[in-house]
Amino acid sequence: MKPLEQLRETETWVFDLDNTLYPASCGLMAEVSARMTKFVAERLNLEPQSALVEQKRMFREYGTTLRGLMNDHDVDPTHFMDFVHDVDYGLVEPVPRLNNALRQLPGRKVIFTNASTAHAETVLRNLGIDDLFDGIFDVAAADYIPKPNPKAYEMIVARHNIDPRHAVMLEDIGPNLQPAAQMGMTTVWVRYDTKADPYWAVPDDDSDYIHHETEDLANWLETVLMAG
Repeated sequence: MKPLEQLRETETWVFDLDNTLYPASCGLMAEVSARMTKFVAERLNLEPQSALVEQKRMFREYGTTLRGLMNDHDVDPTHFMDFVHDVDYGLVEPVPRLNNALRQLPGRKVIFTNASTAHAETVLRNLGIDDLFDGIFDVAAADYIPKPNPKAYEMIVARHNIDPRHAVMLEDIGPNLQPAAQMGMTTVWVRYDTKADPYWAVPDDDSDYIHHETEDLANWLETVLMAG
């Protein structure tokens, strides 16, 4: 694990998007999740509670609800993405301290998301940081293979010419950092509420792939900038 002062020399910063660059407390992903449940209910003709159970099963089994719908029900991924991202993006607002830290952070910045590019672009615009990122690698670019499947990580590294030994990945779902660490990246688990983290976002107690952990991304980045 690299100490903070060495992270200032990072060549590429790989950021997850949702619940990482903005807090889960804003409620955007809760709206997206509700839209996913509605989609599953309508597509599979299920009552809402049964649809939620099926949605979560697909998430656990395939990594995303979308991948499960594609595999099991031949769903058009573009139609699904358009439906679930029909949400109130006004819930996402700029965070001045975070924006300032990102602007000062040396190195390239790339988004790595299981969502769509259109969704990522809208979120980044609302945050006021859409000019700071050199690329967005979405689930379509990964051939709809979601994190934490190692193939998706291999593809983003190849597409954006990333040297994992000189890269840092930041993500709110802890297990999604395991493939990054195995490739040689430094990892940062962004937690916004240690008492409310869902079980699937929390690494096993004996995990060794979380190198840094924070509940305040802006503060952590500011610490990196001041280190050394």
